[in-house]
Amino acid sequence: MEEKQFIISIGREFGSAGHEIAEELSKRFQIPLYDYHLMREIADEKKVSVRNLEPYDEIPKKGFGSRTVRGYSNSPQENIAYMQFEFLKKKASEGKSFVVVGRCAEEALKEFSGLITIFILGDMDKKIERICKLYGIDAKKAGNLILEQDKKRKNYHNYFCEGKWGDSRNYEFSINSSKLGVPATTDMIEDYIRKRLQYI
Repeated sequence: MEEKQFIISIGREFGSAGHEIAEELSKRFQIPLYDYHLMREIADEKKVSVRNLEPYDEIPKKGFGSRTVRGYSNSPQENIAYMQFEFLKKKASEGKSFVVVGRCAEEALKEFSGLITIFILGDMDKKIERICKLYGIDAKKAGNLILEQDKKRKNYHNYFCEGKWGDSRNYEFSINSSKLGVPATTDMIEDYIRKRLQYI
């Protein structure tokens, strides 16, 4: 019997361990993970240096001074976002299963029946604690970094998507990783996905 295609889309707040959970799900289901590393694949495909693309990854388009003419934008942020969407759509159209972190995947890949959309959030105190450990910074800097990164993610997402970033109505499963901790949260998401696969 042919295996079902499924795509796990992970939206996440900064500091919620969303990326760590996505990595673990990729291992458990033995499917590729597409995150910031997909910029390297796109760069190879386009025969350009990845260094020219990475600074614009998941960065919101600047509203002033950019315009689109005949489908081409002079905004590198916008062009790179659409490159990523097309890359993901191509993989999905080939019938590939994978995990994708961010990159508006719940909107960009909504036409695919095997799409499973997850959003991971967390309590501010736990997120600060996590960022302090990861980056070796104090609580104040960690809190400011979280607010800054989440603002960027929100602006990026809401520019390209109809649904609002983090709004639970736009995801089929939302979970606060602070309540159970990362391992148990991952277990919960895995259990949901395995049950969900029965309905694809």
